[in-house]
Amino acid sequence: MREKFTCQTCGRPFPRGQGIVISRGGLTLTFHSSRCAYKFLRLVFERADERCVVNTARELREELEKLLEARRVKKRI
Repeated sequence: MREKFTCQTCGRPFPRGQGIVISRGGLTLTFHSSRCAYKFLRLVFERADERCVVNTARELREELEKLLEARRVKKRI
């Protein structure tokens, strides 16, 4: 029998291999769809202490912008 998870946003059960499962520091978050994951993460972003989130978000945004720029350069060649 396949392992089942329960979406932490809507309560819907889903099997391993589907949905989104994120584990970090002893915490496991399970979502049956990207929409539920977005809803949860948006609430975390809104409620978390600004000092904890903003620096990490800025660093990640800059990192992803650099990757996008590198892809654009490769396509031009």
